[in-house]
Amino acid sequence: MAVIHHTTLTPSKLELLVSWLPAQPWYLGTEDEPRLTKAGGFRLDDPHGEVGIEFMAVTDESGDQPLTYQVPLSYRGTPLDGADHALIGTAEHGVLRRRWIYDGAHDPVLVAQLFALVLGEAEPQAQSTSDMPDPSVTSHFTGTGRTASIRPVDVINGPHGTDLLVRTVSASGLPRPAEGLTLRVNRVLRPERAEPSAGAAAVLGHVTADWRLPDGTTARGPYTVVRATAPGPTR
Repeated sequence: MAVIHHTTLTPSKLELLVSWLPAQPWYLGTEDEPRLTKAGGFRLDDPHGEVGIEFMAVTDESGDQPLTYQVPLSYRGTPLDGADHALIGTAEHGVLRRRWIYDGAHDPVLVAQLFALVLGEAEPQAQSTSDMPDPSVTSHFTGTGRTASIRPVDVINGPHGTDLLVRTVSASGLPRPAEGLTLRVNRVLRPERAEPSAGAAAVLGHVTADWRLPDGTTARGPYTVVRATAPGPTR
């Protein structure tokens, strides 16, 4: 169970994101320096207790219309090998000292726990309270191999979001080449009247959650959508 420390983080997450967001291919703002506020999100636990995992919603009000972005964040006490390109920045934590903060789409621990959430095998946690499940975060999956784990294959950033290409792995550890999946991380959050219908239009699963709008109301929509995809080469 992750412990939320109510302490300082210098620089803050929002301060780090102000310079990082405009460089991303899915950033829709017109300003070089977005005006960000925290809009919601949730956390997941790392079974080994080493990596902090947060799915953070932030709203940029620098343009004509506010836009809400999703940034999966992973927090580590040491650098993640081979992930310099995904480093958002480092910060000094009042309790845990130096933390390396990554775009979690490139962190295998976060990706594995996101898939576990899709399968219903990980319990979403409140963003700012220790040991507090968040039942407003819902997930669904209709694919085969419900208890399978995954093997990351590739991460593709595009103008519409980030695609995590994975391959399911059987209980014996052997890959299942016919069961490639794409976990689309929706970077720009948009309200939807209903949750995605798993099984329709090749949708196999989803993670749906809330976020706050600038007027104080709550919006709800898919943070992640899962579809079948042709498998890529295993790294």
